[in-house]
Amino acid sequence: MREVDLAPSPSKKRLISPVVPGVLSESSEALPLAAARFYVCPRMKPAKEHWSDCLAPGLDEFETLGRAAFAALPGHFRALVGEVTFAVAEFPEDDVIEELEAESPFEILGLFQGVGIAHAAAVPPTGTMPNRIWLYRRPILDYWAEHEEKLGDIVTHVLIHEIGHHFGLSDDDIEALEEAAG
Repeated sequence: MREVDLAPSPSKKRLISPVVPGVLSESSEALPLAAARFYVCPRMKPAKEHWSDCLAPGLDEFETLGRAAFAALPGHFRALVGEVTFAVAEFPEDDVIEELEAESPFEILGLFQGVGIAHAAAVPPTGTMPNRIWLYRRPILDYWAEHEEKLGDIVTHVLIHEIGHHFGLSDDDIEALEEAAG
């Protein structure tokens, strides 16, 4: 049984807004953050059962993983994030791949789009889109298949990394913090 019942999206993208309770996504009614609970994916069985019967988690499951990862962060940290939307998609768009000069869409596990908090104006200009953090399902699954890490840990890592960009940190800043944290 799923705790968060969301209708399937007609597109290959899903918007999730765990930061701003009550914000509508493309494919669902508004859901309060409290509704984002972790659950065992109904499409997958635990490793001790038959892997031959398992399916890779889809966009719905990734949305739930993203919500769970965000909900598991300390409350004071979540509060600092402010109004940012989260989205999941199969792959980054072609223009993103070109802009980041990636050789393959599999190189991009997540993306922050917007103006980092440290660089934002005191009064935001009107008509600007909200900051958004993307999680890309297929690249994350590929990384998961190649590394001995739990899928939820990878999603959490990517989410925190992109939140770091939202705070105005560079990749080098984030890497240094990760090394310092052990």
